[in-house]
Amino acid sequence: MPELKRLHAGHAPAVLAFESANRAYFAASVPDRGGDFFDRFTARYNALLAEQAAGVCAFHVLVAEDGSVLGRFNLVDIEGHTAELGYRVAQHVAGRGVATAAVRELCRLAAAQHGLRTLRAASARRNAASQKVLTKAGFVPVGPADPAHLSGEPGTWYQRDLVLRPDPAVLPGNRLRDGATTG
Repeated sequence: MPELKRLHAGHAPAVLAFESANRAYFAASVPDRGGDFFDRFTARYNALLAEQAAGVCAFHVLVAEDGSVLGRFNLVDIEGHTAELGYRVAQHVAGRGVATAAVRELCRLAAAQHGLRTLRAASARRNAASQKVLTKAGFVPVGPADPAHLSGEPGTWYQRDLVLRPDPAVLPGNRLRDGATTG
């Protein structure tokens, strides 16, 4: 079963393999990272780890049982109790609920480990799959995204409130929980 893990230095080869193998697939729905990303991968990767160590971001990879990376799930621009969510999954697992499950898990981790209360995510209009994942994971559209934020493409901001709400079935004094009947 795939596991969402905090990014570390040892993941670098698997992350590079993931990005390389899925480059054309990603470019069909989001702007291509460009050749410089791959040419300078080690330097960029180390910079990401430094950002994570500084607490500005929290990067995660979805790792398959064989150690390969199935997806990347990131919390960026962590400030106060808010962060921006970004993610991508490998083509061979797309459409199987993998991204939705990992986004839901990252929402749980964002609240529990980072004290975040709100996550935001921008999705390009042409990226229907991403919009579907966000909606299924409890995000709601909150307005247009500046095209500059999406590499020149029009899009929409989505947001999810992470504040945990108590389950009414377990609140003190709840008659149903205490065994009372409603009739």
